Amino acid sequence: MSTVDAALLEDLTRAAEGDGIDKLVVGAVITDGAGKVLLLHRAADEYLGGLWELPSGGVDDGESLTEALRREVAEETGLTVAAVGGYLGHFDYRSAGGRETRQFNFTATVDEAGETVKLTEHDAHLWADRSRQDQVSSAVQAVLGTWRSQAP
Repeated sequence: MSTVDAALLEDLTRAAEGDGIDKLVVGAVITDGAGKVLLLHRAADEYLGGLWELPSGGVDDGESLTEALRREVAEETGLTVAAVGGYLGHFDYRSAGGRETRQFNFTATVDEAGETVKLTEHDAHLWADRSRQDQVSSAVQAVLGTWRSQAP
């Protein structure tokens, strides 16, 4: 299920193309119900090694932003996205390969029935309360700020 309007997704993708963005990435703000956010830690020997980040990854050709979000969360964490919620904004950066990249960020809820985080690409995960959410980049801090301002 997705509560994100399909027209918004098309507008976001079209705007990125118009801005000369070469690569699209999606990121998920996943919470545990107590206000803790799932963060993943990049291994020291990776690009941007040592950084805590949201579950995120590239959008494949022919894939919608929400389809990519579901796939990337499953691949990186083993969790199943039950619903994609609100759009939290984007940020741009240069990828390891030098491509102009835009990361679109959304809230996501996951199925909880017995699922635990199973990492495949990161060396650690953390359910970060607000005092530990500042371990991410300033761009992700801004996304989390938007999420906090929209939280009920």
